[in-house]
Amino acid sequence: MIDLRSDTVTRPTPGMLAAMTAAAVGDDVFGEDPTVNELERRTAALFGQEAALFVPSGTMSNQVAVRVHCRAQDEVLLEATSHVYLWEAGGPAALSGVTCRPVDGRNGLLGVADLADKIRPDDPHCVRTRLVCLENTHNRGGGTVQSADAVGAVTGWARRHGLATHLDGARVWNAVVATGVPADRWGAMFDTVSVCFSKGLGAPVGSALLGPRDLIAHGRRVRKLFGGGMRQAGFLAAACLYALDHHVARLAEDHANARLIAAAVRDVPGLALTPPEVETNLVWFTADARHGSARDVADRLRAGGVLVAALGPNVLRAVAHLDVTREQCAKAAEVIRNLAPV
Repeated sequence: MIDLRSDTVTRPTPGMLAAMTAAAVGDDVFGEDPTVNELERRTAALFGQEAALFVPSGTMSNQVAVRVHCRAQDEVLLEATSHVYLWEAGGPAALSGVTCRPVDGRNGLLGVADLADKIRPDDPHCVRTRLVCLENTHNRGGGTVQSADAVGAVTGWARRHGLATHLDGARVWNAVVATGVPADRWGAMFDTVSVCFSKGLGAPVGSALLGPRDLIAHGRRVRKLFGGGMRQAGFLAAACLYALDHHVARLAEDHANARLIAAAVRDVPGLALTPPEVETNLVWFTADARHGSARDVADRLRAGGVLVAALGPNVLRAVAHLDVTREQCAKAAEVIRNLAPV
């Protein structure tokens, strides 16, 4: 099977496994795991932040960020299809008593004009608008990159209005590679940044929350509260360090492979890319009634040896990643082109 369901289905490479087994470890809850400490130091420096906190997942990283920026009865402004709002199980409300205010964007992207009238008045009847969260690249927006200038405009507006800012940068590595804008420029625009090592970079587990030392110290307490304290986590951190050394620049290959798959989608009557241009490694597309439901399309592709994700009644996603070659993506494109109406 050619598995295009997600960039989380990758398995450690031989080099990554060797790095994991050779890792020096200690008890990270005591702050004594040298490999975790090195990963946190290096990732924070990469994004121009003071400190970092290693956590099991991007969801936990985002939810720790919500907790350290907000108190109960606060509100987060975010795009209506953002991961924090759609796919983190209501975490802001359930874990922190925080309300999400979803704002409709374009391909997942928000501008100042979308947010300018969304700050709540200082009134006891209202929640307190406290945090602006952006996602870059934007998953449900088709892997679209929000430009550095557009991001800077939003975060600058937020700061002028006393709002904190957080970047869900689960795939910010893809934004770095696609634009050539270095990580520290993205990081400098936000109070906190979440990065993921287990998506495009191919590590088996792990994300990190980056930010000022005082917020990250608070985040460490919240990580404990949320059950995210790990012990000899250096085995996992070693995989993440290996990924930083070997798997960032190669994301350009995933972007090229995704465009190969997108070209096949364009060639099939009844399938449509959403959005129409593919910028990074995600290919979102819809199927009209000629092809049945998204599940019908996914089942037919599976029969041809290709796995894609059905993520709505007529919405599908294919993702290029470390574990699929150019040749496999070309084969997947051929299978897609052979789809015929039911």
